[in-house]
Amino acid sequence: MDRETRNTAIAAAWVLILFGLAAYYLPAIMLAVGKVSTVLAGLIAVIFMVALFVVFWLRGRSQRKKGL
Repeated sequence: MDRETRNTAIAAAWVLILFGLAAYYLPAIMLAVGKVSTVLAGLIAVIFMVALFVVFWLRGRSQRKKGL
């Protein structure tokens, strides 16, 4: 495993860990926020999903610029 592959694997592991933890706690967060506002709870879910796709989009742009 060369340095570039190892760094990519480490970055992927961090993304999986962070989004995995966020997804695990998302229902509890939404229920707590839902007591204040159901619209805000739905907005939190939308922000989570958009953030996930933004990470993948940025990764794709980065790979395209490197010519891989």
